[in-house]
Amino acid sequence: QVQLVESGGGLVQAGGSLRLSCAASGRTFSSFAMGWFRQAPGKERGFVAAIGQRSIGLSYADSAKGRFTISRDNAKNTVYLQMNSLKPEDTAVYYCAADPSLVTIRSGIGIDYWGQGTLVTVSS
Repeated sequence: QVQLVESGGGLVQAGGSLRLSCAASGRTFSSFAMGWFRQAPGKERGFVAAIGQRSIGLSYADSAKGRFTISRDNAKNTVYLQMNSLKPEDTAVYYCAADPSLVTIRSGIGIDYWGQGTLVTVSS
């Protein structure tokens, strides 16, 4: 089992920045590919960013490219999402995900572990 706990969400004005963190416990963090997803009100949960076990294989949704950066620190069992130039349409609950397969993370289907989510609200 892997437990994932997100933090760092909150209220920010448009144009501002936030850094989300996801702390993992349980099985060996470095054996998992990690990802961030988000679900806006009334919408389905969608892919934001992914990172492989050794910080390779980075990928982003088009909406995140150039503004968001995913990173991980295997010594701290933590994955991050740095979000800059935030827009009101970035408002959502952001979820951390873990799976041994980076392909699975990118697909969003059949992911083994999910966090509980952290709310990000961007005001205009």
